[in-house]
Amino acid sequence: MAGNRLDLNLLHVFDTIYREGSLTRAAKALHLTQPAVSHSLSRLRDHFDDLLFTRQGNQMVPTPLARRFLESMKPGLTQIQGAVNQFHAFDPANQRKTYSLGLRDVLESTFLPPLMQRLNAYPELEIASKRIPRRDMETQLAAGKLDFAVDVLLPVSNQTSHELLRQDRLVVLAREGHPLTANPLDMGGYLSARHVLVSSRAEGPGIEDFELSRLGVQRSIRLRCQHYYAACRVVEQTDLLLTMPETYAQIISERANITIMNPPADLPLVDVHLYWHTAYGQEPALIWLREQLKAIQ
Repeated sequence: MAGNRLDLNLLHVFDTIYREGSLTRAAKALHLTQPAVSHSLSRLRDHFDDLLFTRQGNQMVPTPLARRFLESMKPGLTQIQGAVNQFHAFDPANQRKTYSLGLRDVLESTFLPPLMQRLNAYPELEIASKRIPRRDMETQLAAGKLDFAVDVLLPVSNQTSHELLRQDRLVVLAREGHPLTANPLDMGGYLSARHVLVSSRAEGPGIEDFELSRLGVQRSIRLRCQHYYAACRVVEQTDLLLTMPETYAQIISERANITIMNPPADLPLVDVHLYWHTAYGQEPALIWLREQLKAIQ
């Protein structure tokens, strides 16, 4: 490793390359040319005597040394950035920024359309939606690779802040003309049918099954799949029933021959939370987007 002195500007370049995973995107975020970013990376490599980032496809992947350095450097850089941000208000009309959001497929469908409508007046603001494993959410937020994540209530450390965005009730979907749609759905009819269960997990019950178990009953699962859209297509063409969040069900029903019914019991509400790293909570640009996300109903 070269001498101990290191230009603080290079730390900002390092952090941005790490977060963006691309020299091109880093240059855009930093308002620099790509050769300037490449030159800065070369200086960093000389200083640490390490590649720091290796190219894998279109991604610049950090080396183990780069990951260790980020973990030790990030708190100090965040503190400096926080101090600077106190004196610079965020103007969405005149500042370019790319926000990274962690969203699962159903939440993409319900949050992205109204969010992009709200951002329509700010052409310099961009959104990158990413699906990340829940076990990696806090790490991605801490590394700055995600600005926010939107998901159900999850156990998190005190380094991750969160607040309730929406409560969604569960409804039952059936194809148009299904025999059970002629009358309000009762428990006998619900249990007489066979069902689709949507889950990203390979096994285990859905949240509705926990309540049914508490009531002393069990439904019959004919199909387990990963995505609600696929499940809705199956329901549209079979006699299977699907229990799912109402917000997305309303979107699907606009373009499918599907009937939405009330469930036969009071099923638990689905709490949708917004997550962010506590250290970035006072950054003006993130405060601004957080307010936009909270305004979406």
